Amino acid sequence: MFEPSLTDEQQQRMRHLRRELRDVVLVQEIDVRLPESSATLTIIKPNDMDRLLDAVEDDPEQNLPYWAEIWPSGVALADEIVADRSLLDGQRVFEIGCGIGITAAAALRAGADLAVADYAETALTLCRANALLNTGREPATLRCNWRKPGHELLSLEPFPVVLAADVLYEGRDIEPLLDVLTRLVAPDGLLWLAEPGRAVARRFVELAAERGWRGESRPHAGPR
Repeated sequence: MFEPSLTDEQQQRMRHLRRELRDVVLVQEIDVRLPESSATLTIIKPNDMDRLLDAVEDDPEQNLPYWAEIWPSGVALADEIVADRSLLDGQRVFEIGCGIGITAAAALRAGADLAVADYAETALTLCRANALLNTGREPATLRCNWRKPGHELLSLEPFPVVLAADVLYEGRDIEPLLDVLTRLVAPDGLLWLAEPGRAVARRFVELAAERGWRGESRPHAGPR
């Protein structure tokens, strides 16, 4: 289990985050096992998707609450981080599309100086809560839409390590993601991209290679 003993101050902060969540969504706590490392995270997640879908019914950007799910790629990426914590220890790390914070919790546990971004404020609150619950630490957070990045995202100093899990759903995601990652990943930096094998992800990797990115991939069993 990752869950630390929280100080009185941290417990007070945790209660505050839970109150924030109660105002917008019903949640539940579940244990998420990282299959290769056998580590376990205690994760707070929404259990009322209908309410979240209703909240974005009129969203012109069609930003559906994908962030509210526990995606296998996020679990796999967290597992990879736990398996080799030295790659993130002491590094400035940025996660794009943090969702509810499974990967973020693993990164903080590995010693990363972490900042995360998502377009949904509730996702960022959940990410902070899950990180605090499992590590006693919280990441810096940035609310933004990476498909249409603003000055706050584009003005960030590039990071030695950038994380992204399950962020490619549609063809329209490929060019914006590659453009923003080109800005966010430092020269000779590292991108950890975890995807479940969708065709859109394969096309992203092909296009990245055409533009000079180098990399390697390996399969991960994912949650069982």
